[in-house]
Amino acid sequence: MTGLDKIIQDITSESDAAVNARLEKARAQAEEIRSQAGKDAAERCAAVGRRAKEESIMIRERAESAAALQVRKAVLGAKQQLIADIIEKAKQSLYALPDDEYFKLILKMAAKYALPRTGEILFSPKDRKRLPKDFETNLNAAVKGLGASLKISGQTREIDGGFILSYGGIEENCSFSALFDERRDELQDKVNQLVFAEG
Repeated sequence: MTGLDKIIQDITSESDAAVNARLEKARAQAEEIRSQAGKDAAERCAAVGRRAKEESIMIRERAESAAALQVRKAVLGAKQQLIADIIEKAKQSLYALPDDEYFKLILKMAAKYALPRTGEILFSPKDRKRLPKDFETNLNAAVKGLGASLKISGQTREIDGGFILSYGGIEENCSFSALFDERRDELQDKVNQLVFAEG
């Protein structure tokens, strides 16, 4: 081997060694990059998983809250409907009273609502036709203690039951509908306590 061949061989050996060293370094860097990328991807996946889990929990909680609200609304609506039905049935039961009981109730109501003065009492056409013969006498006996005097009017009013008190053009509506409407909140509270009382 000549000197030139030896120099070429030495250069080739050194260059192979340098290339191999650079390749090894590049492989090590690539492995480090791949490893770091894997760790980054795992961290990102874990973060995405955590966010997804947190979001799913929030979505579930919102859905449960909305469902609970809908249930409460439905229960409240059902309770309100039941209360309204009970109050309506109570009112209807007044219309269905036999005549003698009905007019006893009217006497009690007149004694409660009459003013201590002279006035008239007006009925619906139906009630006006079925008044007991001695009703005006019994009516004045019922309100006498109040200092009141009531005359049965020849006029009628389109009311569902009960009566209208008239004092010189000023009328007080004592029809069943008016009295129930006036005391609706109070009646709803009482029915609610009776029907839905706990314990």
